[in-house]
Amino acid sequence: MNFLKESWYEILVTLIYIFNFLVIINLIFREKRNIETTVAWILILSTVPPLGFVMYIAFGRGISKDNMFKIKETEDKIIKDNILSTYNKLQCKDSFDPNLMDHRDMIYSLANSNFANLTTNNDIKIYDNGEEFFSNLLSELKKAKYYINIQFYIFKDDDIGNKIIDVLLEKAREGVEVRLLYDAVGSRLLTDKSILKLKKGGVKVGAFFPSFMKLINFNLNYRNHRKIVVIDGKTGFIGGNNVGDEYLGKNSKFGNWRDTHLKLIGDSVMDLNIVFLLDWRYTTKEDLDFSIYFNENCLSKSEGSTSSSNTGIQIVSSGPDITDLDEIKFGYIKMIQKAKKYVYIQSPYFILDKTLTETLKIACFSGVDVRIMVPSKPDHPFVYWASSSYAGELLKYGAKLYNYDENGFLHAKTIVIDDSICSIGTANMDIRSFELNFEVNAFIYASDISRQQRIIFEKDMIKSKEITLEMYNSRSTSTKIKESISRLLSPIL
Repeated sequence: MNFLKESWYEILVTLIYIFNFLVIINLIFREKRNIETTVAWILILSTVPPLGFVMYIAFGRGISKDNMFKIKETEDKIIKDNILSTYNKLQCKDSFDPNLMDHRDMIYSLANSNFANLTTNNDIKIYDNGEEFFSNLLSELKKAKYYINIQFYIFKDDDIGNKIIDVLLEKAREGVEVRLLYDAVGSRLLTDKSILKLKKGGVKVGAFFPSFMKLINFNLNYRNHRKIVVIDGKTGFIGGNNVGDEYLGKNSKFGNWRDTHLKLIGDSVMDLNIVFLLDWRYTTKEDLDFSIYFNENCLSKSEGSTSSSNTGIQIVSSGPDITDLDEIKFGYIKMIQKAKKYVYIQSPYFILDKTLTETLKIACFSGVDVRIMVPSKPDHPFVYWASSSYAGELLKYGAKLYNYDENGFLHAKTIVIDDSICSIGTANMDIRSFELNFEVNAFIYASDISRQQRIIFEKDMIKSKEITLEMYNSRSTSTKIKESISRLLSPIL
């Protein structure tokens, strides 16, 4: 019996080594991922084969893009029509305020890389606390007359989650068409009881990349991190908040939760709706009549959703499904390159590739005031220590680093430059958001909104602790070891 056990063990180990070897060959010659990610996987697969085998099965497999493209013909036509609209607008200088014309290069960049339509008929409201955001979200949901499209990475059926569920069910009973899309891994705590309740109540429900019995997910590495709400094509929400009581500061582990969210009114809501419906179509395969949502005489036009403002917005989505471009990252890089006075960045996770690192270094050398704000406490330890390493590296080049309030958690994903351009959305300043997750951001070309975001950042600085170069260099040996190991693994975190 012992001989048989040893034989099976040897066979299993041999198979793992063969599998790992084939994976390494595939990584080098076929997948052509970025160098940092490839090297990290080779290191793990070759030095700790059993652990590397399990980790690769769970997190490392590439996504099949073929099926993604098959369902995009109608959607792509809509997007291409939008891009023509952007090009036509950019040729007509008289229709733009000077701030927009100063950023034609960036608008073109996002239009070319992401088919991101530029709209100017928009109003924006920034929420920098959860209570105001959720209160306004519930209020707007109750006003819905025709349809609600709602999507969150995390949706829990706790107190705030059940309040939203109750409103969705109420609107469905009134005849409003309600769709709820959630990520299967992020929303793993959403109970089957609540899902069944929603479906029985007439709410259409979709789970992005669903798990097998909520335990096994073969697409664990690719998550839909977007947070989108569209109501009647007139009002939209986008930002960092998920649906859960912790986002209202009710979790003692994180304390006061600091996030940033936007309410949009105007033509940009249509572009936000496109992103939702692309995800919905892929997830549920529902055969939608797009004319209802995007026809020139659709509800958002006929009901007078026009804005009193002239705020320029591009809704930019990114993910592993469309191209090999990292569209939101390109937007961040372009913003940093354009900055002449300052760059203020907030992100709970700060893990950079070489391109972003060098771009920030050049900004520092150019006399730009680069300030980075990250949490003072970890929610994911390895990610936290890796973030500390990347942010700390920039201190010696002149960047300023702030650890947000020890009694709270910073979850906002924002970047603002020169009181001119800001970006607020779901994408963290990290490799996972740029390459693996499905994300969406609003790039905003408006001095007043950018000033608001700068003021919010400066208000957060009061609650933060500045980490100087001397403080960073004097960190303990154990901290340095944690940072080094985490940084080595950062491309796959």
